[in-house]
Amino acid sequence: MKVLVPVKRVIDYNVKVRVKADGTGVDLANVKMSMNPFDEIAVEEAIRLREAGKADEVVAVSIGVKQAQETLRTALAMGADRAILIVAADDVHTDIEPLAVAKLLKAVVDEEQPGLVIAGKQAIDNDMNATGQMLAALLGWGQATFASKLEIDGDHATVTREVDGGLQTIKVKMPTIVTVDLRLNEPRYASLPNIMKAKKKPLDEKSAADYGVDVSPRLEVLKTAEPEGRKAGVKVGSVDELIDKLKNEAGVL
Repeated sequence: MKVLVPVKRVIDYNVKVRVKADGTGVDLANVKMSMNPFDEIAVEEAIRLREAGKADEVVAVSIGVKQAQETLRTALAMGADRAILIVAADDVHTDIEPLAVAKLLKAVVDEEQPGLVIAGKQAIDNDMNATGQMLAALLGWGQATFASKLEIDGDHATVTREVDGGLQTIKVKMPTIVTVDLRLNEPRYASLPNIMKAKKKPLDEKSAADYGVDVSPRLEVLKTAEPEGRKAGVKVGSVDELIDKLKNEAGVL
């Protein structure tokens, strides 16, 4: 079985995001970029499936700017077998929208014929949490989102999902789409020897035009602003005072 893993280049999660002074977007000048953390978990899970004999090949794919090669090399250093880069933008500030990404991934799936697609549940830059679901709809495949545990048994996958009420276990027929949550695994670090080996692994570069997909944005960002600073809390002396403040000051009761 072949496993396809989409990965995204985002601002490193340790970096404090700065908004441009004119409010037109996020400042990316001299900012460290890394693989989306949820996608790292997806890559790790795919590699573990191959190590367990459940998968034969792990293919990483990224859609965006040429610089996403670095992100794919990280996936290859972690253990992915080969990678595909679809260049769909020239400007690093251009974020390809989920529907366009899903259409491109569908074209890759049609070409590669994987038995499983494992993706991060969302990207930490736009938090849309939509690509996996859209891809499942376009392919007509089943989907299991927010996975905290994944088991492959023949032509079915058993997935434990994190939901508002706790945990939900479902069984889906393969091929399927699985989007992963934080508690699925702990991604491995890429060792120096594997980083060197990754430079020799295949990385194919294509364009959105090669797949006949229009990536023109459907959404217009009017303004980007930092969230307001959190106000200092206050201590109350009694339950009655708390209720009074919630009712008369906060207006939530």
